[in-house]
Amino acid sequence: MKCGCPSNAVMPFLRVVVVMAGIITLLAGTWGISPAWAEADKDAESKAPRAILKTKFGEMEIVLFPDLAPKHVESFVKLAKSGFFNGTIFHRVIPGFMIQGGDPLTKDPSNRSRYGTGGPGYTLPAEFSRVPHEKGILSAARTADPNSAGSQFFIMVDKAPHLDGQYTIFGEVVKGVEIADTIVNQPRDLRDNPLERIEMTIEIIE
Repeated sequence: MKCGCPSNAVMPFLRVVVVMAGIITLLAGTWGISPAWAEADKDAESKAPRAILKTKFGEMEIVLFPDLAPKHVESFVKLAKSGFFNGTIFHRVIPGFMIQGGDPLTKDPSNRSRYGTGGPGYTLPAEFSRVPHEKGILSAARTADPNSAGSQFFIMVDKAPHLDGQYTIFGEVVKGVEIADTIVNQPRDLRDNPLERIEMTIEIIE
């Protein structure tokens, strides 16, 4: 199940929340406006489930967006807790664009010709939003069918406004985004598969 996007804006959701919280807090000090909204936003972020994605190059901490894409987050958390992603690889890396993983077929190197076609055995309905595809964003890979996302996901390493509103964003890397930069620059073949395996394990923190 490939991304279905070409090989070859606005701030990410959490950064908008932080900026708005700062503005509201500033207004509270200047005009006496209650900073309750800002505190609520901080609470929502702190209570959101997080994932630790580990690779041989280091770890990425990802905050998930259950309010934005509840079905995708629920599926991702369920699969991660079951160990579904452990031993899978980043099978598609495109500099200036994104890194893609989450295909169970990649656990077996003999399946190399089929990388990008595997899934969990079910699909998810689209949960599109206005959040832009910028560096660090976690989004669901799919085929041409908007409702075909499964277990595969991609992490942005740059902006891709042509994906906005067409792919389901369900998280963002908040620590270790430089690991994605390292992964995307690994040597790759003509199908954008890294020449060496970059395996992952994913742990959920709630």
